[in-house]
Amino acid sequence: MLNIIKMAFRDLGRNRRRSFFSALALGLGLSLLLLMAGVIQWEIRDSTDKTVRLQSGHLQVRAKTYNEDKTSLAWSDLIENPDAVAAQIATLAPVAVATPRLYASGIVVSGDASLGVRIIGIEPASAANAPFRDGIVSGQFISADDTSGLLIGKTLADKLGLGSGDTITLLVNTSNGSVEQQIFTIRGIYSTDTPSYDESTVFLPMAKAQAFSQAGNHASAIFILLKDRSQTDAVAAALQSNQYQVLTFDQMNPLIVTLDTYANSFMIVLYLIVLAITATVIVNTLVMSVFERTREIGILAAVGMKSSSIMAMFFVESVFLAVGGILLGLAVGAPLVSWVGSVGIPIGNMGITGLLFGDRIHAILTLNDSITLSLLALFVSLLAALYPAILAARMEPVEALHGAQ
Repeated sequence: MLNIIKMAFRDLGRNRRRSFFSALALGLGLSLLLLMAGVIQWEIRDSTDKTVRLQSGHLQVRAKTYNEDKTSLAWSDLIENPDAVAAQIATLAPVAVATPRLYASGIVVSGDASLGVRIIGIEPASAANAPFRDGIVSGQFISADDTSGLLIGKTLADKLGLGSGDTITLLVNTSNGSVEQQIFTIRGIYSTDTPSYDESTVFLPMAKAQAFSQAGNHASAIFILLKDRSQTDAVAAALQSNQYQVLTFDQMNPLIVTLDTYANSFMIVLYLIVLAITATVIVNTLVMSVFERTREIGILAAVGMKSSSIMAMFFVESVFLAVGGILLGLAVGAPLVSWVGSVGIPIGNMGITGLLFGDRIHAILTLNDSITLSLLALFVSLLAALYPAILAARMEPVEALHGAQ
């Protein structure tokens, strides 16, 4: 076996440039896959985290008849005395935050421009509002007793040319089906680095949102954050009742769950396509090597070298090319993923229903992805060597010697 390894290494050295570029092709393919895997991993994690913090929480408790798609404000579809319900939920040990929220559909009007928005009534002091409080870029956060102030996103402010201290007209659908409007002062402008969310979400203090929408002492949902997401099912089971419906993150965000479940399967298919393309370079290199060494192969067969040993020699050459390509791929891919992870690639305002994306694409390199892709690259390289190896092994010594003359 040692002699086969020496012969394989020597044969690759005969045409170093061709061998180098074959390994380089595999390396570039691997580095591209590392970047793709890193982006997918980051975006799924980031979208999940943003959805938990900004939109759904780990759990929500709602009235049995509440329909999120209709954003109903009918009292029969809302939770009565939500502060008491939230306080009771907050006593559970796994619960980090439980706070009422009121959701309503509205329209922001500024001059001749108008945009549809989602109005959310919040308890300003709640820790669940940290992303908006910490994301203030202009002005200040709203207070619980503010009856004429609101909070808007930076994307919305930029689109309408507004700043903190400016006034806008806000229209809202009320609980009885009518439309109310009022002039509000922009107390602050927030940014969550999620343009689609910041463009469409306006915050009011809970008391003002209830009065403005004529919802009385009601809320659409109790927004719940847990100390440990793994406790979601246990807490959901503890909160089940005949009066309310309890929805988990998975139930509220089926698209994210589906992407997370099938992402690996989708990516493996994509990995194989990219590696198959780069593997054709290895096939080409080894096939050319077979025809260039026809006489040598004939001599080896004539002196008694077995077909299996000839095949093994080409497989070893493929391993050398694969290892070289993998090392090059890791050397290029790891810094590339690290750079994209720290700097990011701007994508602007990209909104997909059911998903929250930031304004930049980032990436994260995991040990699991590095090992999986490296092994996959090695496997595809060995598979690519199969045809050249069989071609060489099936050569008849006499025909090989005559064919090389």
